[in-house]
Amino acid sequence: MTAFDLTIIGLGYVGMPLAKEATAAGLRVAGLDVDPRKVEALNAGRSYIDDLTDADLDAMLTGGFTATLDASVLARSRTIVICVPTPLDEDHRPDLSAVEGATRTVAEHLQAGTLVVLESTTWPGTTDELARPILEQSGLVAGEDFHLAFSPERIDPGNPKFGLRNTPKVVGGFTPACKERAAAFYAQFVERVVPVSGTREAEMAKLLENTYRHVNIALVNEMAIFCDELGVNLWEAIEAASTKPFGFQKFLPGPGVGGHCIPVDPSYLSYTVRKLGYPFRFVELAQEINERMPSYVVARVQRLLNRARKPVNGSRVLLLGVTYKPDIADERETPAIPVAEALLELGADLSFCDPYVKEWAVEGTQIPREEDLAEAVAAADVVVLLQQHSAFDLDVVEERAPLVLDTRGVLATSERVERL
Repeated sequence: MTAFDLTIIGLGYVGMPLAKEATAAGLRVAGLDVDPRKVEALNAGRSYIDDLTDADLDAMLTGGFTATLDASVLARSRTIVICVPTPLDEDHRPDLSAVEGATRTVAEHLQAGTLVVLESTTWPGTTDELARPILEQSGLVAGEDFHLAFSPERIDPGNPKFGLRNTPKVVGGFTPACKERAAAFYAQFVERVVPVSGTREAEMAKLLENTYRHVNIALVNEMAIFCDELGVNLWEAIEAASTKPFGFQKFLPGPGVGGHCIPVDPSYLSYTVRKLGYPFRFVELAQEINERMPSYVVARVQRLLNRARKPVNGSRVLLLGVTYKPDIADERETPAIPVAEALLELGADLSFCDPYVKEWAVEGTQIPREEDLAEAVAAADVVVLLQQHSAFDLDVVEERAPLVLDTRGVLATSERVERL
């Protein structure tokens, strides 16, 4: 039977870029998933990932990549990397059920000498305290019979400059030997590997990266609210501050945070700190501010319509861009959803325009999709620019929209156009 250099568990936005680069480096790669639709699509050469084209997938298949539902491939794999989702539950606590399930599957097929790496974002201590005991139920001992490591995923969907290959890869091992084995594995297809002393340090590095962004986004979001009341152009102030060549990094306000990292990862860190008996106040305040932004956007829409002597109820509101970041189809945790929910609650006649989203439902309500940007903008009572896709002709928006709320700071302000 075929032996594999690598089996990846979880064929999503994290697992597939890893499979692409490993296959390109000449490794024989298997992808394991529980979703038969994904497996069927991949083996047929149909990609469902923004950063992976059908041509990329064809090259991978030619290079030996295969997707499967059969967990027996794990017993024939030299390295196993777990890339399953780690969302939050309804109470904002980490939901590691997918990690636990994947790890139990690995334990059932684990062979001596195998390297097991967890890439799924989680709280510090997960690899050692949760994954290791499950894996050792196989009868094999971590650090002696098999290698165990954590290496946080750093995938930024839609980023044309940085991908898996040229983004430094942080690696922490359960033992020094585990670290060396994991570092050598990633060095086959990543330009720079950054070893750290243990799995906890690697786990913390990922949470620190995204908590840093989360807190700074919250800072400028809160400033946007009070600068509007003070009559200060925050966007201009940010550009001025960013001319300082040291000690400042530019962050911009927006309608809220979205994606698979920023809204989620800081909560993992807050959860960890709360286990010590006290809150992580910085993170929890940032969460509160960023979660407030969609309702603030709706309040600004109300203000614009009031100025035109129109109520939200019955007004035609067009949302431009409903994904969480520009030029991708990813809708995970997009702030467009709470914005739309609030507008629907107020009775708005809602529609959306997004070249990457063909159908969009909010609270079970199918939102009409507008095909023609110019016609949709002209027909709306107010346009809310939530995401600045490059496909949008911003001149058309500026010229034809009766009223615009620009939450991204990309339109020229006028009597009809306001920035957040």
